[in-house]
Amino acid sequence: MTRHPIILLLLAAATVAVTAVAPARAAGPSCGDHGGTRAAIERMARVHHLTGAAVRIDDPRCGAWTAASGVADRTTGRPMRADQRVRVASLTKSFTAAALLSLAAEHRVSLDAPVERYLPGLLDRNGHDGREITVRSLLRHTSGLPDHMDTFRSTEEFRFRHFEPEELVARALALPRPAPGWHYSTTNYVIAGLIVEKAGGRTLEAEVQRRISEPLRLRDTYWPGDETWIRGPHPRGYVRAEDGSYTDHTAFNVSVAWAGGALISSPRDVNAFYGALLGGRLLPPALLAEMRRTVPADPDRVWDGASYGLGLIRTPLRCGGAWWGHAGDIDGFTSLAAVGPSGRRVTVVFNENPATKAAWDDELNIPQTALCEDER
Repeated sequence: MTRHPIILLLLAAATVAVTAVAPARAAGPSCGDHGGTRAAIERMARVHHLTGAAVRIDDPRCGAWTAASGVADRTTGRPMRADQRVRVASLTKSFTAAALLSLAAEHRVSLDAPVERYLPGLLDRNGHDGREITVRSLLRHTSGLPDHMDTFRSTEEFRFRHFEPEELVARALALPRPAPGWHYSTTNYVIAGLIVEKAGGRTLEAEVQRRISEPLRLRDTYWPGDETWIRGPHPRGYVRAEDGSYTDHTAFNVSVAWAGGALISSPRDVNAFYGALLGGRLLPPALLAEMRRTVPADPDRVWDGASYGLGLIRTPLRCGGAWWGHAGDIDGFTSLAAVGPSGRRVTVVFNENPATKAAWDDELNIPQTALCEDER
């Protein structure tokens, strides 16, 4: 499931039908028409032949703007849109980290406490020791734990199966240890989710709802549990095989990713979440600062220049400063969320996974363009 490990997976000839929504309020001196972003989105369908792509920008000075290209449904030709729900995969990690740090703000979790304090015995096998792995190391992928996703040979082994979190942890612990240093592992966030439940006294789903979704009024964001469908309007998600054929992967039981990748959301909600988080509305300043303390990430498992904090990725911007956010990928859906220094937020979603280095580079160019254009 993990071709580009930070982003979980797999491109399609599609009609380039671009739609856009004008800013919600009148454009000021620094508010342009986002022509560069529009061209970057068009390129994903025109050059890389992705089935569909959509982007939403929220700017504190200029309001909201959206654009889309390609189709949401290859059978009907329904156009892609930026106001529908998608599987956001590893963007879920930022939500889980924020919920855990909210508990830390209440002194119910300590970032530097060992996992053993909250989950006795869970990690004590195959040479691992829960007394030596801290909560912080889980959130920034320095725990030294393998990734349970590496125990599967194909998506079909888990696509329609229910998994308990403890089962996922056990699968990971049976694997050989990864090389020392930073190692991206969804298992880290499964364990973090269990800590949220132990410290909070509620399910992870309930804690995220109470601490994040309800206060921010995220109407499109929810945990699907064992539901294999996506509620409400949504694009269909596709995987393209090497022979050029397509498989519809919209239906999926994402319990295999749980706290590390199960959420369903929309570009509107994703921008609202990251804007509130990085704007200091969800966490006290000291804990947000901890979240933004990064370690170097493996460029082969993320991208050049990226570093990893506590559920957040930092990436240098070509126009100066850096963007903060995350990326996510699961069969049929890819997403990328970023917040720039000015508070401008951008979320990009695809209903087919970029599978080439060139397509991936052009995907990374979209937030760079969206956050840098018209800035002065």
